Amino acid sequence: MSTEVVAPAPEARTVPFYRSLTRYARDPIRAFEEAGKQANGELVRLNMGPFKPYLVTHPDHVQHVLRVNWSNYVREGMFWDPLKPLLGDGILSDGTGWQESRKILQPLFTAKYVDSLTERMAEILTEQIEETIRPGERFNVVTAVSQIVHPTIVRLFFGDKISRDDIAQLVPAYDTAVTSKAIRLVLPFVPGKVPLPGDKAFERSVKTINEVAYARISEIRSRANDDRDVVSFVCRARNHEIGEIGAKKIRDDIVAMHGASTETSATALTWVWVALDAYPDVAARVYEEIDRVVGGDPISPAHLPELRYLRMFINELLRLYPAGWLLPRMAVKDDVIGGVKIKAGSTVMISSYLTHRLPEFWDRPLEFDPERFAPENEGRRNRYAYFPFGGGPHQCLGQHLFMMEALLLVGGILSRFRPVVHTSVPVTPRLASSLRPNQNFEMTLVPVERA
Repeated sequence: MSTEVVAPAPEARTVPFYRSLTRYARDPIRAFEEAGKQANGELVRLNMGPFKPYLVTHPDHVQHVLRVNWSNYVREGMFWDPLKPLLGDGILSDGTGWQESRKILQPLFTAKYVDSLTERMAEILTEQIEETIRPGERFNVVTAVSQIVHPTIVRLFFGDKISRDDIAQLVPAYDTAVTSKAIRLVLPFVPGKVPLPGDKAFERSVKTINEVAYARISEIRSRANDDRDVVSFVCRARNHEIGEIGAKKIRDDIVAMHGASTETSATALTWVWVALDAYPDVAARVYEEIDRVVGGDPISPAHLPELRYLRMFINELLRLYPAGWLLPRMAVKDDVIGGVKIKAGSTVMISSYLTHRLPEFWDRPLEFDPERFAPENEGRRNRYAYFPFGGGPHQCLGQHLFMMEALLLVGGILSRFRPVVHTSVPVTPRLASSLRPNQNFEMTLVPVERA
């Protein structure tokens, strides 16, 4: 009887990532782009000195990590530990409570429930645009989009449980919290006890977020109510969990809900104005459709089904500028991906930013072309060649909410104004927890003249 000998899976090829980081010290995102080109869909290791994570970009490999063997790849380790004070142990973690948190929050993100909020969302967005935009005046785009998105979601989901004063504190706190840890993305091996630039700002931001959240939680738990806002909803869902432990779980749920539905949306929608300025032919088609469908009227849910090209435009925007551009995971056990051995305890880095640019799966990958998402082209690509909202059991709950919000906000602004972007250098991505512009660029909105 013969015994078949199975050869062990080979080790991954190593890419000298540290050299790229040195070359692009002022623009680290370029180092990731170069690594993506060198890997070209192959599973490789990034040599970052003492730290050598695996880079996963091929759609089949992404699917393996996010869906097929998802329980082996957890949101823990060097990249996640510094963010624990912000993210907590709820839906944005892999702690014992994430499934429970997801079950509690899921009803708030179903297509049916979000659709029921569309009319109110359109009203609030119109009011926020009126309050924020001054026609003919230059304004900071990043700040203005945030000032529209954050209050809209807070008013929609949180009602009067979070005041305007609370919002004024939360907006910059969230903004600082997700950007201040950028240096740890390229130095993840530095122990948390070793201070790095941005650590103090992060701590102050989390302190502000906690003060607002716990105050509202305490107020609501002190009295019985049947209000439909999110804080009341989550408090009722966890009314059997009393004391500090229960308050902490509620805090983690509402902070995750707020952050996921505002911060990511605000970041993604900032890129709308960059794309419209950079691609005038595409912009012309967007303007024509909005003029034809919405005209000079306030935008409403009835307009949304007809804004087909705008929806394609938003999808292409998420292809080239996915807010959650880097998804680190830690392997719990040894595994094999694409014939390559993954060692237990290793970090794998999934990047939608790089996968969305693979020439094997995207023709002219660096060209902005909304026609990729025309109905006749849907279903032709690999499922995990495009995953701006992640995938598998941890897929973002808010994708339907985001698309509704994006169509209403962009359609609501462009039905009345045309943008003029002011910048002396090209707007490109910069390294942060979410994919943000490299500068706080300005824009002027000019009223549309109608006959």
